[in-house]
Amino acid sequence: MKYRRLGKTELTVSVIGIGTWQFGGEWGYQFTQAEADAILDKGRELGINLIDTAECYGDHLSESFIGNYIQRRNREDWVIATKFGHHFHERFTRTDAFTGEDVIKQLDASLKALQTDYIDLYQFHSGPDAAFDNDELWTALDKQVQAGKIRHIGTSIGSNDNLHQTDASDKVGSKTIQVVYNRLDRKPEERVFPSAQRQDLGVLARVPLASGYLSGKYKPGAVFGATDVRHRHDSDATFRTLQEVERIAKEEVPEGVDMASWALAWCLDHAAVTTVIPGCKNPEQVASNAAAAELVTKPHPQDAEL
Repeated sequence: MKYRRLGKTELTVSVIGIGTWQFGGEWGYQFTQAEADAILDKGRELGINLIDTAECYGDHLSESFIGNYIQRRNREDWVIATKFGHHFHERFTRTDAFTGEDVIKQLDASLKALQTDYIDLYQFHSGPDAAFDNDELWTALDKQVQAGKIRHIGTSIGSNDNLHQTDASDKVGSKTIQVVYNRLDRKPEERVFPSAQRQDLGVLARVPLASGYLSGKYKPGAVFGATDVRHRHDSDATFRTLQEVERIAKEEVPEGVDMASWALAWCLDHAAVTTVIPGCKNPEQVASNAAAAELVTKPHPQDAEL
């Protein structure tokens, strides 16, 4: 495993993290605690120390799996990143909740679910600019930082070209940016990444496998079940996406290299990207993701030792 400094947080994180949206049940599978344990145990075994989750991944369900695990292990082994700003109602249904009062309630609920006294990185979760520009919100969050419940604040931008929220990071005390970035979606390279680099923000690349399309497992014409979030994607767009994936596999991925590992390493080769946070359904996928670290050979401005 390789490690990098997460921007101005000064936290040292593995270049491969564990994304846990799937624990909330919206990817077509309901996890048990034992299955979540096996995934996290494999991650730790392979040197992964970053877990990314959110309050609305199944109404704190994902956080609860993590919290149950953490209280039986060493909390200090992990950098836990979660998010705020939504109430989960049912699968794919959420409502915004970005007022200071709402967020403090969410924070306390997240701390309870995670069974911890503090959150390493607490992220504004894909909210509109009007919510982001509310000074009351950031004042409330700063008080929680001073109280020790939050170590660092970050922003997870909903649009991967949201320069407004990225540029305002220093102003509001946000030290990281989480953004969709992968070989099929390079938009952040144009404006978000240069802004992040100017401010020395840590960058968490989410959806680095393009919702699994870059795993190399799916061919044009693949059909996803009604309980899988990809079922909601436009079928024609999905077909074209998988055609492009076939082209990339043929023309860009070196012979004998696993496409998913290549796709993660491709993200990590950008000088702005600190870490990638792919999801995973089992320990084998964790191992496949972790193997991408071996493909990262370029020096990086945030390289660090654990």
